[in-house]
Amino acid sequence: QVQLVESGGGSVQAGGSLRLSCAASGYTYSMICMGWFRQGPGKQREGVATIDSLGGTSYADSVKGRFTISKDSAKNTLYLQMNSLKPEDTAIYYCAADGRWRLCPERTSAYGYWGQGIQVTVSS
Repeated sequence: QVQLVESGGGSVQAGGSLRLSCAASGYTYSMICMGWFRQGPGKQREGVATIDSLGGTSYADSVKGRFTISKDSAKNTLYLQMNSLKPEDTAIYYCAADGRWRLCPERTSAYGYWGQGIQVTVSS
């Protein structure tokens, strides 16, 4: 199985930056897709960004140009650099992974492995 543990969350003012990390362990070689998702207060979980085994990325329109997803394969670690943060970015952020797909989906239901989530709070 695959285990995912997020870190790097916290509280910042609007316009600030945070970098989230996701440490992966277990059978990580079998995972084709990894991604970041978030769930804000009173909202459903939504996709933020994904990255495939070749480094191809996709982003939600709401974060494109502000967030960057990347990975360090040698360290089995996924990252999300978040710049120009807005109050609407406030959410619990989750790391996810899956090995079933040819192209990495953006929908939450496509991912079978999840971290516990980490809080990001952006104040105005």
